[in-house]
Amino acid sequence: MNQDESIQFAEKYLADILSFFGINAAIVCEFTDDVIELSVPMTDSNSLLIGRNAETLRSIQYLLSTTLRNRDAAITRVNVDIGDYKKQRADKVAKQAREWIEEVLRTGDSFVGDLNAADRRIVHRVADEYPNIKTFSEGEGRDRRIIIAQQSS
Repeated sequence: MNQDESIQFAEKYLADILSFFGINAAIVCEFTDDVIELSVPMTDSNSLLIGRNAETLRSIQYLLSTTLRNRDAAITRVNVDIGDYKKQRADKVAKQAREWIEEVLRTGDSFVGDLNAADRRIVHRVADEYPNIKTFSEGEGRDRRIIIAQQSS
């Protein structure tokens, strides 16, 4: 399946999942940096679709990405956002990251945090704004942690 077919399939597949939950919403679909971005507007079912700790949202995204891979789609990277949850979460994590970085700069002590992969990426991106801060991840799988430290002179 080519790029356009992959995008159309992803949008239709998500619409089908939503209809299973009895939701008929206009999905906004964009293609950016080799990622299919699918956004569902705020509905009464946001909490159901997002789930505890966004597990349902991640599961929907995983299901969609896996289905695209299994169909040999040209594009398999998918980002699903419901009611701007991920955008709000990213803003919150970025704000927290700045606080952690300021603390590291003030005390000189490194910060170690348990964050999921998406949140770690946000922290790495925020840390790039600080020339005297470095970030890296250690560990494997669910035990992977982010470390924020001062740059050695």
